[in-house]
Amino acid sequence: MATPDSRLISPRFPRSGKYNPDWVIANSFGGPVLWLTEWLTDSLDLRPGMRVLDLGCGRCVSSVYLAREFGVQVWGADLWVAANENLHRVKEAGLGDQIFPLHCDARSLPFGGGFFDAIICVDAFSYFGTDSLYLNYLAHFVREGGQIAIAGAGLLKEFEQKVPEHLRQIWTQDFWCIHSADWWRRLWEPTGIVAIEVSDAMTDGGQVWVDWQSTAYPSNREELEAIRADAGRNLGYVRQIGRRQKNIELAAYCFPDTLRTMLPEQLISHPVLRTAES
Repeated sequence: MATPDSRLISPRFPRSGKYNPDWVIANSFGGPVLWLTEWLTDSLDLRPGMRVLDLGCGRCVSSVYLAREFGVQVWGADLWVAANENLHRVKEAGLGDQIFPLHCDARSLPFGGGFFDAIICVDAFSYFGTDSLYLNYLAHFVREGGQIAIAGAGLLKEFEQKVPEHLRQIWTQDFWCIHSADWWRRLWEPTGIVAIEVSDAMTDGGQVWVDWQSTAYPSNREELEAIRADAGRNLGYVRQIGRRQKNIELAAYCFPDTLRTMLPEQLISHPVLRTAES
């Protein structure tokens, strides 16, 4: 009798345990995207039929999870993975009619205003969302009352001075974009664009990082040793969820998108079909 595969089984992430660990590892981009998606969506208001933007979806692991677990329609947008590759992957998962991959830049999104009921971004937002004006842009694509939710690698608190010695061996330039939950709250909250509903760090996130890394990438000994040495003092995972507020005016001139997707000041409306009078 074969021994059950216990890799990536965690009581903290029961839904994620249903997925084939070989599929999860092969299609992940470094971080525990499935665990992070489960943690993030535990605090989201997702219902069947909703339209969800999975921003920076990578190889659509998070998109598959969203579609399967919540019955939502997902637009998986990514810059680094071709749409046809992701389409092949989602069709293999039997979700080709529910997930719609796109190859696009997070700063040039091809959607109409208010198209989505929710926007999520798992382990990618730090790469493009630290710009103080980006929330003004992104909020345009979610309806009023819809949620914007991010989760990924982060700090428990911002470094006051230098990077700790035990982390310097892994601290490449891309690490400078990760921040604490408090930092993200200070970036979003003053704008008034969203009401912050959740902004926190994962309990024992450092150990979760070790558990993932030791299973998915055991040969990356340098990172594994650094995270173990850190022992959850500095590095872990953070999330933030904001709900778009009503009657908050977004500034078109702040958009990084040269397509300028804001509506014109005045729209002229006419009935689509002829009436008896016309």
